Order: sequence, then structure tokens, then C-alpha cells
Amino acid sequence: MAIDFSFPPELDEIRLEVRNFMDTVVRPIEQKAKESNWGRDDWIKAIIDMRTQARERGLWLPHMPKEWGGMGLGHVAMAAVSAEAARTAMGPFALNAQAPDEGNMHTLLHWGTDEQKQQYLKPLCDGVIRSCFAMTEPEVAGSDPTLIQTRAYEDGDEWVINGHKWFISGARGAKFAILIARTEDDPEVPQAANTAFLVDTPQQGWEIVRDVETMAGGHNHCEIRITDLRIPKDKMLGGRGQGHLLGQYRLGPARLAHCMRWIGQAETALEMMVDRALNRYSHGSLLAEKQGIQWLIAESTIELYQCKLMVLHAAYLIDAGGNDPSKVDFRGEVSMTKHFVANSLWRIIDRAIQVHGALGYSTDTPLADMLKQARWSRFADGADEIHLMRTAQRTIATYKDTGSTRAATGNLPL
Repeated sequence: MAIDFSFPPELDEIRLEVRNFMDTVVRPIEQKAKESNWGRDDWIKAIIDMRTQARERGLWLPHMPKEWGGMGLGHVAMAAVSAEAARTAMGPFALNAQAPDEGNMHTLLHWGTDEQKQQYLKPLCDGVIRSCFAMTEPEVAGSDPTLIQTRAYEDGDEWVINGHKWFISGARGAKFAILIARTEDDPEVPQAANTAFLVDTPQQGWEIVRDVETMAGGHNHCEIRITDLRIPKDKMLGGRGQGHLLGQYRLGPARLAHCMRWIGQAETALEMMVDRALNRYSHGSLLAEKQGIQWLIAESTIELYQCKLMVLHAAYLIDAGGNDPSKVDFRGEVSMTKHFVANSLWRIIDRAIQVHGALGYSTDTPLADMLKQARWSRFADGADEIHLMRTAQRTIATYKDTGSTRAATGNLPL
């Protein structure tokens, strides 16, 4: 029996339509913005225009069910769409499939009450509001949510929350946050200490201290100070003590969604590398004819091939289990994929800069900015070292249980 690695015709048609949309709508707008040094008002008009055209072409909200106005695509299909969209900076945003809103939509769909879905999910799907996910804290390791220090206690019909968050992407301008806070002092297991809450923003007790400046500049990754923030009890998202479970439900597929977009970036860098090698003449021949450059191209090609296979297999597993790791456990494959794709992204862009020489180091091409953006991929949604640790633990446990490492290496039929 053959294993079919092709997309069905209807999905391939969607993929090509997304590519055409990026080429004819999004990329020209981005170029115009760069040439004209756009301000905020210019961008707002352009975003409305892009999103209007995405709706007209049937490309709106690809990751959400049709009853919520989306295209109803699964994770395998989203790999195709996201990789195409991420070849531009604003592509995912034009389709309303950008982080962190994409992950928040999935979370609300699974965990929200009917009232919460109408109040928060519907306007998010309609594209009229933005949101953020507030979990990471500066005082504790972000890779270990059991250490969260932000605390919530009951006071009558409300929860009162105090704490400190940072690197909360999209916080400035968000209409609500999904906030993770500690509610249990002595849970049976450390993973049952936290609870998720829906916070309307802005409001008293929710202070945006600053946009944390990064090596790539300011990108709305905010520091938040929470002081005596009062939340009605009906704003709890999911059950009490289920904040860790909710966070892991959200972050597993979200990690893979990042990888899908990183593939688009890595492929762009590889194509730029090859194009440069075919057009740059030095020391008697084109760069493409020199063995050292061919090695850089070959290594990048091999890694991108691996990235694509890993993303597709992990996406297949998520779809097979209906996004539920208790039915089909995809966590190990997603963890390995996230680690490998993040590191490949960095290496492929770096090689492309090397082949471009001084031009690649300048801002005349997008490569310099791409490299600065790529650096966060190796610690966001779990640092490299955490994914390696978990992978080793799963491999050792699998061998102890079965005498084989097959289940830890994708459980593939070979």
C-alpha cells in the first residue's frame, strides 16, 4: 500500500490561491508601505483592504470551523496555507490566522461557554478585535508554568488577581486577554495549581508597563503589571485548576503553527540564496559553481525537506486525534518538530546571509530582519533545552516500557 504525500486537488487549489493572494495583494501593499514610510492610519486602511479581499476570495479564517465563518481546514491543510502566507510579513494577518489570536480562537472554541464564545470568540473570528495570552513571567522560568507567581483569590462573586507578566504578544491594542494565574496553594499535582481567566482590557488593575524592546526592535511584546484586578466569576475559562491543561492544549498546536510559518520563511531564504549564487560572479565563476556554496545550498535543502516532513506528520497526528492528545498523542512529535524547525530556520537564513555577503548583512534585503526575528524561535513556546529534555525522557521511558524506541521516533511503519 502506497503512502500518499500529495494534497487532494481541492487543497492544492486553496494553496495556490493563497500564493496568488500573497503575490497580487499582500506583497504589493508591503512594498508600497516600505517605499512610502507608512504610518498607523495608512496601515489600518491597508489591513481593511487586505482582509476585505481575503473574504471575497474565500480565504478568510482558514483554521476555524465554517459555522464560525472559517474555512474549516485541519492542521495538515493549515500547513499548506500557513507556509504560503508566511512568505510575506502580513500574510497570516490578512487571513486572520495570526498569532496569538489563532491559538486563542482554538482555545475559546474548546474551553469557552456559549456566552464566552459569543462575547469573545465571535468578534475575534469577525476580525474586529485582537487578543493576547498572558502566561509568561519575568521572575520565573517561562518553560515551567507550575512556577507561575501571579495569584488569584476569591472575594465574594469575584476573583482578585495580582501579578506580573511580560512578553505578552499583542497586549497593546488587545480587547481581552486569556490570563493564567495560580489559584491553588497545595494541589495534588503541581500541574493543577493554575486557572485561566478572561480579562477585558484595558481596565483598572491591568497596566501595560512597556513594550519590551528586543534585538529586532519593539513588536508589541508587553510587560504587564496586575494590581488588585477584579474579575467576575463567570470570566473563568475552563475549570478551576485547569489552567495548565488549557495552556498545553493551546501551545501544542500553536507550536506547530509557528513551524508552518517558519517553513515559509526558510523557503524564502533558500530561494534567495540560490538566486544570489546564480547571479554573483567571483574568482572566475558564478558562486553556484563553487563547491563551498553548493554545500550551503545542499545543507539548507536537506534541512528544509526534513522540516516539511516533520510538520506534515505532526499535523497528521493532531488531525487524527481531533486535537486531543488523549486519543492520539502528538506531543512528542510536535516537540521534536518545534526544536528542529526553529534551529533549521536560523541556520538556513544565516547561510543565505553568508552567500549574499555584505548585501545580506545590510537592510537592503529582508534577510537581516529575518535572522533577528528567527532568534526568538529557539526559546519561544519552549526552549531548545526543554524540548531536548522531554524528547530524551520520552525515548528512555518508551524503551523501558517496550524494549524499543519506535514509539518515540514517530511510531512510523518502518
